Amino acid sequence: MASARHGVREAPAGLALLQELLNTRAPMTYGVDLLLDADDAQRWLTEALATWSRASGLPAPTLLISSSDLRSLRRLRSTFENVILAGGSREPAGALPPADVPVSLVPDADGWVRIVPTGRGVRWLASALWAEALLAQQAGLWPRLKLCNNAECRAAFFDTSRNNSGVWHDVSTCGNTANLRAFRERRRLMGGSGAIPPRPTVR
Repeated sequence: MASARHGVREAPAGLALLQELLNTRAPMTYGVDLLLDADDAQRWLTEALATWSRASGLPAPTLLISSSDLRSLRRLRSTFENVILAGGSREPAGALPPADVPVSLVPDADGWVRIVPTGRGVRWLASALWAEALLAQQAGLWPRLKLCNNAECRAAFFDTSRNNSGVWHDVSTCGNTANLRAFRERRRLMGGSGAIPPRPTVR
């Protein structure tokens, strides 16, 4: 699974499928982009859809990825990245393209109306992802799906902090790196060397 490579907490329910798409990007220091090769993309998608089906209770179709689908998948990933950035307070995402995807509204056995993805191929996947985004917004979960504030990382993580204040997918890596960079920049502006002073030796 893509998110497991980044070591992040999985988003709840069907929102994990969207998180998975975002995390197909290569981790910062290792691994590959899972949407650059059709075989890698196929393995990722088959597992991700099986997990989504168990979480949502809806059947998932068998989607076969061709080389021509990869560009559409990467474009879909970039669109959702921009949507999440637009909803945050960190940076403007620019104009967002319209999402022209169909869904079906189907009553279940208990009389509840459910949003069911429709379409074929990548369009079905787009339908499922936009449906999950809408459901997450209605449930108040959407603001907690974030991209790491480290522009070189951008791992998608689900923020479980009480006040929804998390900005790093991992404070010990991206957070410490950013703090060290900021410390060195302050030292540079103050005329210092930017190096961290050694700890005093205890005798």
